[in-house]
Amino acid sequence: MMRAWSLPILLLVCGSAAATGLFFRGHIAEGVTIVLAFALLTYLNSPLIFPKSIGALEAQRRSAVDGRPIVFWRPGCAYCLRLRIRLRRRARHLHWVDIWRDPEAAALVRAANDGNETVPTVLVAGKPHTNPDPAWVRAQLAPSTRRN
Repeated sequence: MMRAWSLPILLLVCGSAAATGLFFRGHIAEGVTIVLAFALLTYLNSPLIFPKSIGALEAQRRSAVDGRPIVFWRPGCAYCLRLRIRLRRRARHLHWVDIWRDPEAAALVRAANDGNETVPTVLVAGKPHTNPDPAWVRAQLAPSTRRN
C-alpha cells in the first residue's frame, strides 16, 4: 500500500519545501501557486483519482456476469491516468484492478505482456489489450452503460 503513495508523498514534500522557501522570502503568491500545483500533481498521481480497485478474481467473476472490461492499472502510471481521464464518467463502469495491491493481477498482466507489468492492460472477453486507445475502450462498454 505504501508503494502506491510513494510518488504522491514525494511530490507533496517537494512542493511544500519549494513553497516554504518562497514564503520565507516574502513571495506569498508564488508560494501558494507552487503549493496548489504540487497538490494537483499529488492528486493526479495518487490512487484517489481511480475508481475503487477490486481483486483480479472478483473482477473476472463480475466481468463474466456483466461483460464489462477489466482494467489492470497501477498508481503513478501516466498511461493509466490518461485512460482514466479520457474515459471520464464511463470509467466507473469498468472493473479496475491495481496490480500493486493484487499479486495475482500482476501475474496475469505479466503473462499477457511477455513477462512485463505493462499497464494499462484491458481484458475484454478474456483477451488482453495493452495500452489501448481510450475511445476503443469506451466502445467496448455494453450499450446500457454508454448512455452515462
